Amino acid sequence: MARIALLQMTSGILPAENGDVLARAAQTAAEGDAQMLFAPEMAGLLDRDRARAAAHIADFAGNPYYAAVVAAARKNHLWIHAGSIPHAGADGKWRNRSFVVDDQGECAAIYDKIHLFDVDLASGESWRESNAYAAGECAAMVDTPVGKLGLTICYDLRFGELFHAYARAGAELITVPAAFTRPTGEAHWEILLRARAIESGAWVIAPAQCGNHADGRATWGHSMIIDPWGRVVHDSGEHNGVAIVDVDLALVANARAQIPQLQHRRPFALP
Repeated sequence: MARIALLQMTSGILPAENGDVLARAAQTAAEGDAQMLFAPEMAGLLDRDRARAAAHIADFAGNPYYAAVVAAARKNHLWIHAGSIPHAGADGKWRNRSFVVDDQGECAAIYDKIHLFDVDLASGESWRESNAYAAGECAAMVDTPVGKLGLTICYDLRFGELFHAYARAGAELITVPAAFTRPTGEAHWEILLRARAIESGAWVIAPAQCGNHADGRATWGHSMIIDPWGRVVHDSGEHNGVAIVDVDLALVANARAQIPQLQHRRPFALP
């Protein structure tokens, strides 16, 4: 049995303030005997004004949110999946980058969002993530105290092949830090999370952004934990804060034994 903590928050446009939220959440997680804390997408900076955001986007060494995560992990002897931040690499391109820090404050894994959110919604909202961000090219898994963890970010949820790949590689948990819009969240968030858990036979850990943000956007919330049978174990609703949940990894083997779909995959031709 593993114990995890799930942070739901309303990130703003100042990384240092978002880092303070993360630090308080880490303390709460540690006090609740959690072994690992999970934060949402863009936990370090959520700002649709890209000109304004540029002043706060750097590599890890220059990012106050990253520094806060490292300090919180060391202070609380806690592993942290810090959600994601906009990261500026040496090539000058931005990436939506998630990272895992171990309980010594060392970076244990990095994942750059592969699938970028370029859509026009019926509500009138238009999003072009690719205008500012480069897509990642590699999946990432990491061994943690709560199990073997596969990394995704938000829109990746709609691409089942990524989750299948993690499951075939032995992932016991797959995390989906997100900032879903309200229209897409209401329509698809829970359904997709449950489907990915069922088809991968893995725990799905989905910390989310929630509420009305300083940059003018609104996010759906409803951070969730789904077990390998597709049952909703936790739903944060629209309430920010830290939830602490026990995760039974034995359910992974049980689900995969009952429905051995990972062994039954076959190649096929599409005429």
